[in-house]
Amino acid sequence: MPAVNIGPMSTESLEWAEKYRPRNLSEVVGHPSIVKELLKWGDDWEKGVPKDRALILHGKPGIGKTSAAFALASHMEWDVIELNASDQRTAKIIQKVAGSASMMGTFDGTSGRRLVILDEADNLHGNYDRGGARAIINVVKNTKQPIILIANEFYDMDSALRLACKPIQFRVMNSTTMVKVLKSICRKEEVMVGIGVIEQISDNAGGDLRSAINDLQAIAIGKNELEVDDIVTAPRDARETVFRAMDKIFKASDMRSAQEAAWHVDESPDNLINWIDENIPVAYKDEKDICAGFNQLSRADMFLGRVRRRQNYRLWRYASLFMTGGVAAVKTQNYSGYNKYQAPQFWRKLGQTRAKRNVRDSLAGKIGGLCHLSKRYARSDLIWFFKHVMNSKEHAVDAAAELDLNPDEIAFLLDTKATTKKVKTIYESAQQLIEAEVKHDIELFGGFTHTAVEDEQQRELDFSGADNEGNVDEPAVDEVVNEENTKNQSSLFDF
Repeated sequence: MPAVNIGPMSTESLEWAEKYRPRNLSEVVGHPSIVKELLKWGDDWEKGVPKDRALILHGKPGIGKTSAAFALASHMEWDVIELNASDQRTAKIIQKVAGSASMMGTFDGTSGRRLVILDEADNLHGNYDRGGARAIINVVKNTKQPIILIANEFYDMDSALRLACKPIQFRVMNSTTMVKVLKSICRKEEVMVGIGVIEQISDNAGGDLRSAINDLQAIAIGKNELEVDDIVTAPRDARETVFRAMDKIFKASDMRSAQEAAWHVDESPDNLINWIDENIPVAYKDEKDICAGFNQLSRADMFLGRVRRRQNYRLWRYASLFMTGGVAAVKTQNYSGYNKYQAPQFWRKLGQTRAKRNVRDSLAGKIGGLCHLSKRYARSDLIWFFKHVMNSKEHAVDAAAELDLNPDEIAFLLDTKATTKKVKTIYESAQQLIEAEVKHDIELFGGFTHTAVEDEQQRELDFSGADNEGNVDEPAVDEVVNEENTKNQSSLFDF
């Protein structure tokens, strides 16, 4: 059964992270602008149905997304219906629980609003969640109650669902705010802390307040005083930054120290080589040193290629040696001073096209599944064909329904934006076809592949050399075989 918030619990046996969870918006720390935005959204709901009926709170785990949602409900005196990943989130259950909750009033009638919270909305991928995203979209469109979706990875969510809600990003909490929260908890729990203890716990947590509170409680078990030596939790993100590593590699006086700098940075050789490639011209001023550095980098790249081909990761050690110690050893002079190192431009370009490439790959997977071909072949040889299909008024909706395309995929095939009216019309029409097929258990997309099936049957008939009565003409067999051997097989459908 879905979790229902029924009020505050006893704090005697709770973990500190739950015990000191914010109970209203005034207790939410580290996100002042978000608190104002949530409060305005809640006030708009009290005045009537606002423009944005649903919100998506997204960001890294442990930074207060769920706490802020419950704090808003408490502040506005709303009841809460929560549906999380531990529940079976099929379309039927979502419609039954979240759908009915979003249309009805509260249990006691004292307030006109009930907040529906769907946690881990970016994890609608399992068998239980089949059709769940589509059901949530329908709930959002028709809701008369406020809805909040919680997600860690915003772009892992269904694209149509992202478009249906207003996103609010929670950023990592700064160390100063975390220190204030931890010190407040220590005062309430009557735990004395030495100099630097709270700061060390905060630094180890890497912006995750929930983890910092859990670490503090684990260290304080059975103790009334804490010192730095009592801290036994490992840093979560305390490794040397890649920028410091770049400085040590390029300014190293020997190969050993350059290689050790790479050991202490959280980057694989495949990633580190891109950093070094980008920053050799930044660190080295002499053209001969730059050329010699790139020469060493090319040798490292040869070993990385062997790793990929042979799957022998022991060769990483040689690649690492050339790209760090080799690059450091070939310089003819020592370089000092500050260098403004840059992230690889190659990654920036990949980042700019990441969303488009993800859509392309998702589309290729669907086309490959429909045509019983590999994803790679569909991506290189068939996407262009389906672009022609989507530009056909006669077949666009059928194709979108058969492939179950989302707005981003339809926009990719039409070379337009997902927010255009044409994309929206095709998507909604395709969803109606899909829902009708599921409801009536009938095949509605036969027209999309009918010609292709008939063509295949006719090719088999021609190849057999049989007439309508089943008689075989031997010369016809030879002619068809010769024709089939020279025929281009890249086109699978014929409209």
